Parts: sequence; structure tokens; C-alpha cells
Amino acid sequence: METVTPVLVVHGGAGDIPDSRMQPKLDGVRKAARAGYKILQETGNVLDAIEAAINVMEDDEAFNAGKGSVLNLADGIEMEALITEGSSFNAGSVTLVKNISHPISLARMVMEKTPHTFLGGDGVEEFIKKMGIPRVPESSLITDVAKNALEAFKKKGGQPTETEIGHPGGVGTVGCVALNSNGHVASGTSTGGITGKYKGRIGDTPLPGCGGYSDDLIGAVSATGHGESILKYNLAHRILSAMEKGLSATDATVKSCQDMTKRVGKSAGAITVSNKGEVGIGFTSKRMSWAYQIGDEIHYGLDPGQHLVEKA
Repeated sequence: METVTPVLVVHGGAGDIPDSRMQPKLDGVRKAARAGYKILQETGNVLDAIEAAINVMEDDEAFNAGKGSVLNLADGIEMEALITEGSSFNAGSVTLVKNISHPISLARMVMEKTPHTFLGGDGVEEFIKKMGIPRVPESSLITDVAKNALEAFKKKGGQPTETEIGHPGGVGTVGCVALNSNGHVASGTSTGGITGKYKGRIGDTPLPGCGGYSDDLIGAVSATGHGESILKYNLAHRILSAMEKGLSATDATVKSCQDMTKRVGKSAGAITVSNKGEVGIGFTSKRMSWAYQIGDEIHYGLDPGQHLVEKA
């Protein structure tokens, strides 16, 4: 079997990220990329690597996942996550999740420990108890940034139609894609949703083909941005379809995000890795934080066209 160079890519959300939130996001995605890549190098297990990388960001209040999740109109947190792998299209999804630290780990448990793909509501609550996952008080997940964003949203009297950042939030959905030396790919995405969303709202993140998708014959994708638009457009699957038709990972990612914005409106971003190891990064929002490690180099950026490199 022909081997390829392993790679792990993360994103920290697409949106109108204010200057004051730039450095925490860049620091966070680099930390997550290092953590995930270390496991990928040591074990070759793409799911372990993705889970580790996303756990780092779920614990970092600079992001809209786990701690730092945005608030719904009822002042509560409802999180969702998706993990996918590309050999047999196995996936695990959770939604309307409360009072846990790591929704991505829960999504993986659904994939590996149930005959199902997607759990939510009362069922996911029962599953959390069955798996013995530690519960945390909601207050430990709520940040001042999330409170301020919801307050500003309510004062503005707007509808929950902005990107997952939430204004003036400066946090964002997190995601990861990985490729091991055997050409096996996987993806993960985790989010708190959109500031000011209705209670019970479900976005694109937990839906395979929308918030993420993986196919060992093509590659893997994790998406971020305005959930309703991504959901309607099946953004993750569109990117892989474009790659299957011959576009590079970069061109497929950029074009699909642009096409979504033209056809549906609102903004989006995505990270992609092909089964040959090519990385694709694209977004139509003002900014999207991203990072990846190959060998002993960390590549990262936030603004359009920005691509910084440092030693890992």
C-alpha cells in the first residue's frame, strides 16, 4: 500500500472576528493542531487525533464549543457535534447537549457504542448517564463574552441569522480533519450554535454532509459559518463532490464556500484534506482561524490570504 504524509488541520470558526479576539484564536488553533498531530504521529489513529484536538478547543473559551458556547434566547447552552470517518462512512452525531465538557467525545461514543448515528433530546441525556460522562454545571461553560453577545443581540432586536460567531462574540465553531499514512481520513466538528437561537434549534454541525463528511476515496471536510445556509447547501458534501470531479482541495473548498454564499446567502468556511495529503482552506466570512501541522512545521492564519509558518 502506498503511504502518504500524515496531516491534521483544525479551524476555530468563521465570522467577523474582532481584532481583540485574534490572538487567543491563533494561539488556540495552534495548540489544538499540535495536540492532535502528536497523537496522529504516535498512533496513526485519526479519530483519537481529532478528538484530542477538538477537546483542546472545547476547553478554550476563545471558541464556541464546550466552554465558551454561545447562549440561546432562553439564556442556556445547547451544544452539538459530529464525527465522521471515511472507510465505511461511520458517523456519530449529538445535538441539544447540555452540561458536559466535550460533545465531540460524546458523538464518538454514539458512533462506536450504539447502533445509531444521531442522538438528541431526552435520548442523548439518557445516553450521557449510561456512559457515565461527568456532568458540569452550566455556569462553568458560560463566559462573559457569551453573556455580552446575547445581551447585545437582544438589545438589537435581531433574529438569529448571523454566523456562529454571534455579535459581538468573537468565538467560533471548532473543527478538525485528519489523514494518516494509510490514506484513512476523518473529520470532527463541535459547536454551541448561534447567539440568540431559538431553544431547540439544530444547525448544520451534527448533520453528515453539512457540518462535516469523510470519504477515503476523496478526503475529509469540516465546515463552519452560518448553520442554516450550510445545512441547506450541504456544504461539506459539495466540497468533496467538487474534489471528486477533479478540483484541488483548495479550489474545491474556496469555490464551494463562494457558491454557497452566492446561492443561499450568509458566509461560511471550511477546512479540507485530500486522501493524498493536500490541504484546502476557504472562507467567505471576514476571518477564519485555522492551523495544521505537517512534519515539524505549524502552518496557520486568520485573515484572507494569510499563511504563517513556524517550527512546531
